[in-house]
Amino acid sequence: MIKKVFSLLALLLLALCVQAQMADPVHFKSALNMLKGDQAEIVFTATIDPGWHVYSTELGQDGPIEATLHTERMQGAELVGKLTPRGKVMEQYDEMFGMTLRFFEHSGAFVQKIRFTKPQYDISCYLEYGACNDEMCLPPTQVEFKGKGESPKTAEVQATPTTPEEASTDTPTAIEKDSSTTTDAPSDAVEPANTLEDAKGAFTSSLWSPITQDLRAFESGGTDGATSWWMIFLEGLLGGFLAILTPCVWPIIPMTVSFFLKRNKERSKAISEALTYGASIVVIYVLLGLAVTLLFGASALNALSTNAVFNILFALLLIVFAASFFGAFELTLPSSWSNKIDQKSESTTGLLSIFLMAFTLTLVSFSCTGPIIGFLLVAVSTQGDIIAPTIGMLGFAIALAIPFTVFALFPSLLKQAPKSGGWMNTVKVVLGFIELAFALKFLSVADLAYGWHLLDREVFVSLWIALFALLGIYLLGWLKFPHDEPEHRTNVPQFFLGLVSLAFAIYMVPGLWGAPLKAISAFSPPMNTQDFNLYKGSVEARFTDYDQGMAAAQAEGKPVMVDFTGFGCVNCRKMEAAVWTDPKVQDILNNKYVLISLFVDDKTPLPQPIEVTDVDGQQRTLRTIGDKWSYLQRLKIGANTQPYYVLLDPVTGKPLNGLRSYDEDISEYVEFLQTGLKNYRK
Repeated sequence: MIKKVFSLLALLLLALCVQAQMADPVHFKSALNMLKGDQAEIVFTATIDPGWHVYSTELGQDGPIEATLHTERMQGAELVGKLTPRGKVMEQYDEMFGMTLRFFEHSGAFVQKIRFTKPQYDISCYLEYGACNDEMCLPPTQVEFKGKGESPKTAEVQATPTTPEEASTDTPTAIEKDSSTTTDAPSDAVEPANTLEDAKGAFTSSLWSPITQDLRAFESGGTDGATSWWMIFLEGLLGGFLAILTPCVWPIIPMTVSFFLKRNKERSKAISEALTYGASIVVIYVLLGLAVTLLFGASALNALSTNAVFNILFALLLIVFAASFFGAFELTLPSSWSNKIDQKSESTTGLLSIFLMAFTLTLVSFSCTGPIIGFLLVAVSTQGDIIAPTIGMLGFAIALAIPFTVFALFPSLLKQAPKSGGWMNTVKVVLGFIELAFALKFLSVADLAYGWHLLDREVFVSLWIALFALLGIYLLGWLKFPHDEPEHRTNVPQFFLGLVSLAFAIYMVPGLWGAPLKAISAFSPPMNTQDFNLYKGSVEARFTDYDQGMAAAQAEGKPVMVDFTGFGCVNCRKMEAAVWTDPKVQDILNNKYVLISLFVDDKTPLPQPIEVTDVDGQQRTLRTIGDKWSYLQRLKIGANTQPYYVLLDPVTGKPLNGLRSYDEDISEYVEFLQTGLKNYRK
């Protein structure tokens, strides 16, 4: 039975691992709605995934990608007024752009009124819009509308006599002529080229060829995703071991093991039941992780990682957990729950009885394990990875099940195990300090999103210095909490841990003047939020054209970093301000790579439109420089969001490492760049 359960869990984990890299968070529908008289409206209606937003109209040239309407053919009709947003438009001041932005969340619509001028109409136009979440942006995306047919003008024309001259304008020949000479269509009404190779400045096929398979080879050899899963598993494992040392779990271990040994005369059966008990613990907590995954789903987990309100709630939740660990109150489930489960386990036999006993443990130990589990689920859920909660709970459960299994196999070890005492409350208090520190991380995300500037980098670092200094003082016995023993003395392990905590607090002090503090760079706010910073530095791309940059890199014998970015990409600016300003990153990018920044929202028109078959099999028209770079990103690396960083060999166009997206961890970014250099030298 246990094997079947684990096989089922393995299949579920495997199914959840299948994730697409191409983002598709916005779904538009277009329609023509007839109005009274000779008017109608073209309506583009959007459904937007949680955490994403679509920008409204008329934001200005210095803002993100605004919604605009482009007409390719407007026969028998004319535009009336401007493109208008319809629905609940949100407004928020953005520090990065220095302006108030308007956007839709969840749903919205854009409406363009038209007036029919002839009995027959033939309309071809498209809406261009920009969409972002708090970590990435889509390139300018187009939604087409095409329609033709009889208009309400037909009846009017039939009722009104027309002159031969007027009648002649309604012939198909006249309509065709009108289509080719319309002033409403932009320069992209020029006859498009048939292929990319026909366009001016032909693309080098080898440099434009897809590298998605090569990228997967890097990822299978140790990708960021695989590494993060291992890290999540290890975090869960660490959380489980810490839970074992709390007053709610440690005293239960000898009682439970003794129960199995006493109720079975045969030691082999006692060991079998203890192993089943441990396996039941694993199943219960993994099912909890699966429940979180299935309850929220991939889109919602991504929203958790980027939504400011969720981050505030997470921070408050961690503060409550910390207060509980400090002794302000106890977080307990209703005692009736554990009593009923315990009674049920006594009245049943076999595997069900043991499973219910394990479930009783999870309920009884909730006051200690609940905050640890809550912190773990919060931390892994906000990484936006659909499988992360399950992997975290797997690690937690395995760690929690190990002592029950080990002590059942070797009962003599119970005599050598530490006795319950005040040291277990010390573990709880230390966990309380750690949860407070991470609560500040989540508050920082919300502070950056809303632009409050309440938790800028120097404030954040100051609070962390205070927290870890107080933790060191506590471990040295100079600070006490309600459940601590009055005459407790500092032991040797506590002394060394206190020393490490105080040293860590001192290490962070130079950060108040702008020191990078790489050890906490993944947690602290970006460097651009620091008011007083003695360090200045910048990185500027040498090229904004892919083919020119690759040619220059070939001549110089340097590898290339292609930066898929956008003028309206907020998170691209965050990466440049927080990561590219690091001295080591700056030195590598400026001196050891040829940096090519490709702006997918560049509105500069191409010499002529280019018809392409996109990666999804649909026919698309590339009209601008931004369209060209967006197509390159989809074709070459199989992604369509920004920022994205890829390291390439300038001769072959092959990757030198895996992909890198929005992540302010400077040390990992440096490793990403250095690995590319090593592979290039090979």
